[in-house]
Amino acid sequence: MSQVYDAIVIGGGHNGLVAACYLAQAGKRVVVLERYHTLGGAAITEEIHPGFRVSVASYSMSLMRPEIIQQLRLADYGFSTYAKDPSYFMPFPDGEHMMLWAYDRARSKQEIARFSQRDAANYDAWEDFWDRVCDVIDPTLMQPPISFAALAQRFEDAGLADDFRRVMLLSTTDLLNEFFESEYVKATLAPQSLIGTVGGPGTPGTPYVWLYHAIGRAIGKRGVWGYVQGGMGGVTQALAAAATDLGVELRTSAEVGEVLVEQGVAQGVVLVTGETLRAQAVLSNADPKRTFLTLCPANSLPESFRTAIERNYRSSGPVYKLNLALEQLPRYTAAPPDMPPEVLCCATVDIAPTVAYMEQAYDDYKNGIPSREPFIEIYTQSPTDPTMAPAGKHVLSCFCQFAPYAPAERSWDDGLREEFADRVLAKLSEYAPNMSNAVIARQMLAPVDLERRFGLTGGHIFHGEITPDQINSLRPVPGFADYHTPLAGLYLCGSGSHPGGGVTGIPGHNAAQVVLADLV
Repeated sequence: MSQVYDAIVIGGGHNGLVAACYLAQAGKRVVVLERYHTLGGAAITEEIHPGFRVSVASYSMSLMRPEIIQQLRLADYGFSTYAKDPSYFMPFPDGEHMMLWAYDRARSKQEIARFSQRDAANYDAWEDFWDRVCDVIDPTLMQPPISFAALAQRFEDAGLADDFRRVMLLSTTDLLNEFFESEYVKATLAPQSLIGTVGGPGTPGTPYVWLYHAIGRAIGKRGVWGYVQGGMGGVTQALAAAATDLGVELRTSAEVGEVLVEQGVAQGVVLVTGETLRAQAVLSNADPKRTFLTLCPANSLPESFRTAIERNYRSSGPVYKLNLALEQLPRYTAAPPDMPPEVLCCATVDIAPTVAYMEQAYDDYKNGIPSREPFIEIYTQSPTDPTMAPAGKHVLSCFCQFAPYAPAERSWDDGLREEFADRVLAKLSEYAPNMSNAVIARQMLAPVDLERRFGLTGGHIFHGEITPDQINSLRPVPGFADYHTPLAGLYLCGSGSHPGGGVTGIPGHNAAQVVLADLV
């Protein structure tokens, strides 16, 4: 006899756990089904070598909503964050560098002034611009999405139509040119608009990606990024503990094979083992393509909808993740001489010395080539969290772009995975020569590995692009952006729904509210 629940959640990543918690808080009987042997999805901490622990996929914290943290009492379950200080370091091939501080704008402006007094003066206008835009967008997040037209009207009503133009219609290159003159400054500020995105600095709409990464307040101040104590698994382990106390049934190694559809309604799921579970509501934390093209029977959805998901929804990712166990920290030749590596390496470090460099990396991707000169974003948590590595040793995360899901000439399984890792390490060693002999072990995750390991179709870390054509009422496709789907009883609660990817918890929260309204 099959078990019966009020709600079944497919996928034990952070959004699935958030949705389960809110449903259980309202008194619903909920089960979460996770195919992996550990809860967490892409927000997980695991060993890659004895004693060396890394945030395997998602690697930094800012976007988790403070309301969710407070309402689910995550601090009571061990969730703890801290800011990176300094926040940002970019070395340049000529020995120059740029450093930024999240809590000391005056110090950041002094650094910028070394390259351009004009740019230092304009940095206030740059920060004020993002503050204004975030103030317009923020109230639209913790609710079902408004239409793109309504979003534009919000900017119009606030007297910020020109800011809408900048965020939604310009390229990052054009936006930076409106504020700054120094190529050093532009290179420093460009990377945030490219994270996880199939686009270069010259791609229109990429400033929205910058905005998306600037709106978080999990660390306190808007736009500040930091770490979760114990790695990103600390987020999902706290959520799992909260869910357990709320009475949620959490099952691991429980892979869903198909959504159970009877009389045109989602009535539950069937596991790959053949076990059937029934519920009034099924919430999928899987990405839209996996949900609708793999888990749902083909005849359960309108053909036009399936076609829109298959052809129009863009979710082929550009990211290669390289996690390293190290004998020692990088010693950057461009580092300030008075700043020890243990302090410097707390910052986000970007290897992307010019805007043109980033554009060329994307050009390679468009031709099916893993970037010959990759953009590399580096995080090193071990200097500030001794639980991540043995004493005196370290871990390092390289978030690399651009890496095609399906390279043109040969597959990732044909030695390309290792070759690209070597390429990334060689590039890193150009800036920190000691890295050539510092690696103890490495974990290599090409886009196909992100798909296999985490169920991310196309290896896309956001479940799909978060450029303006796939946000708000357009996510995942027009007409089905409010967490409902064409299949009655089935809801989308993951990053493929509004407002998008990253560890925010917002899709899970919003979907749960929609489900609760429907179950009344």
